[in-house]
Amino acid sequence: MSELEPDMAESKRTETRWPRSVCVYCGSSRGVSSDYAAAAREMGTLLAERGIRLVFGGGSVGLMGVLADAVLAAGGEVTGVIPHGLRTAELAHEGVSEMIAVDSMHARKQRMVELADAFIALPGGIGTLDELFETWTWLQLGIHRKPVGVLNVAGYYDRLLEFLHHMAQRQFLSRDHLECLMVDSDAQRLLSRLARFRKTAEGRWVHRKGAPPP
Repeated sequence: MSELEPDMAESKRTETRWPRSVCVYCGSSRGVSSDYAAAAREMGTLLAERGIRLVFGGGSVGLMGVLADAVLAAGGEVTGVIPHGLRTAELAHEGVSEMIAVDSMHARKQRMVELADAFIALPGGIGTLDELFETWTWLQLGIHRKPVGVLNVAGYYDRLLEFLHHMAQRQFLSRDHLECLMVDSDAQRLLSRLARFRKTAEGRWVHRKGAPPP
């Protein structure tokens, strides 16, 4: 997968106005590697520095907590979305700018999609995968036209990406839709790629200044 540097002038012009908010999916655990928490912290700091609001699952534990704390520490804005039944189980973050309580997991995912201009998955468990795949499926179906990305920290998603290519080879996933999922190992570069992509009314992905597909 090619990971070319973006055109910085174009990137700067685009990112100052879009996306205004990014939804980040990640684990309620920190995992076994310190690389995961470091990546969440870096992502949170970058969002705040660029004036991008974080939309997330509302928890104070695991990578969710690390991410939200980093945004807040850097002076950014954070909106959490959490089901009433998980406010205790996931230890809802009491320090966020805004906390939205909803009735179900489906309502949580729906609300996050409505609030965000783009989506990123950091390392996480089956809940993170559920959120990522539903959001990506909604893109495929045209329910939204917002970019979806994966931050592949320390090769965490390597095996999943291999399987997605296997799906495409077996013709259960189109190459066009596979290329809609932006994958990068660098947080800053991934944010820049999200800002340069858009989907046309005809369903084609257009990407400015010749940025590479994932």
